[in-house]
Amino acid sequence: MSDNEASDSLPENERLLTYRAASVMGGMDMFQDAFEAVCNAAKGKADFLKKNPLGYFVSAMIAGLFIAFGSFVSNAVAAPFFEAGDPMQKFMSAATFSVALSLVVMAGAELFTGNNFVLGAAGFAKKLSWGTIVKVWVICYIGNWVGSLIAAFLFQASGAASGTVGELFASASATKMGMAPLNLVLRGIFCNTLVCLAVWCGTKLKSESGKLIMVFLCIITFMLCGFEHSVANMTTLAVGLMNAGDAAVSLGGYFYNLLFVTIGNLIGGVIVVALPYYLIAKKTDK
Repeated sequence: MSDNEASDSLPENERLLTYRAASVMGGMDMFQDAFEAVCNAAKGKADFLKKNPLGYFVSAMIAGLFIAFGSFVSNAVAAPFFEAGDPMQKFMSAATFSVALSLVVMAGAELFTGNNFVLGAAGFAKKLSWGTIVKVWVICYIGNWVGSLIAAFLFQASGAASGTVGELFASASATKMGMAPLNLVLRGIFCNTLVCLAVWCGTKLKSESGKLIMVFLCIITFMLCGFEHSVANMTTLAVGLMNAGDAAVSLGGYFYNLLFVTIGNLIGGVIVVALPYYLIAKKTDK
C-alpha cells in the first residue's frame, strides 16, 4: 500500500492531524535550515578575520563607505524638495537611502549592525564563543567608523555638501545629538530590528530581486519612522559637524549619539531578532 493510500484510509480527523503535523515539521525544517545558514555565515566571518585580518578590516571600511553613500544620496535628493517646501522630501530621502544596505548585501561587505544578528545567532547556537563574537564586532565597528569618516571628509572636500545639502546634514545632526538617551536606545533597537530582518529575509529568499525588495521595504520603514542607525550616523554626524553653522552640534554630541544608538542596535539585532529565531529554529527532542 502506498503512503497516499495509507493516508486516505485514515479517518478524516486523523488525516487532518497528520497533515498539520507534517506542516509544522516542514516549517521547523525551513527555519532550522535558514538559521543554520546564518550560523555558517557567522563562522565564515570569524574565520575571515582570523585568516585575513587586513582583508576583513578593509571589508568593514567598505561597508562604512556603502552606508555613507546612502546618507549622501538621501540628503542630496531631499535638498530640492526642502527648498521647494515639498512634503515629499521625507519620502524621497527615505526611499533613496535603501541603496546603502543594497550595496552591502549585493556587493558584499562587513556591516556591524547586520553582524549583530548573524554573530548573535551563532552565539546562542554555541557555534562561536561570545569572546570571538565580541572581537569580530569591535573590529567591524572600528572598520565601519574609519570608512565612514574617510567618506565624510572626502564628501566635504568635494564640495557636494555645500548649500542646502550641508544645512540638512547639520540640522539632522543637531536633532540626533539633542535626543534623550532612552529615545536613542529605543530608536536604535527598532532600526536594527528592521536591518537584521532584511538580512534574515535575504538568507531565506533565493532571488536577488526578492532580497532587494525586502531591503527596500525594511530600510524605507526605519527611515520614515526616524529610527537610528549607528553606522549611518558615523557619516551623517561627521558631515553635520563640518557644516555646523548655527546648528547645536558638537564632538561630544557625536560620541553621545553613537554610544546610545549602538547599544540600541545591539539589542535590536541580538535580542529582538537573533534570540527569537534561535528559539524558533531550536531542535527539540521528539
